[in-house]
Amino acid sequence: MKAKLMGLFKDETGQAMTEYGLILALIAVVVIVALGAIGGQLNTFFETIKTALGG
Repeated sequence: MKAKLMGLFKDETGQAMTEYGLILALIAVVVIVALGAIGGQLNTFFETIKTALGG
């Protein structure tokens, strides 16, 4: 029984998925912040292109 319980503490198979999930969440936060920071500039840029094309 004790060996089985200790085996549960040494089992690290789910740990990699948790790490990948945290990395993915961090990347998503960085992308959202970056798009929020340059969103106004992108909108102005595309409006300029639209106006130049006669839209």
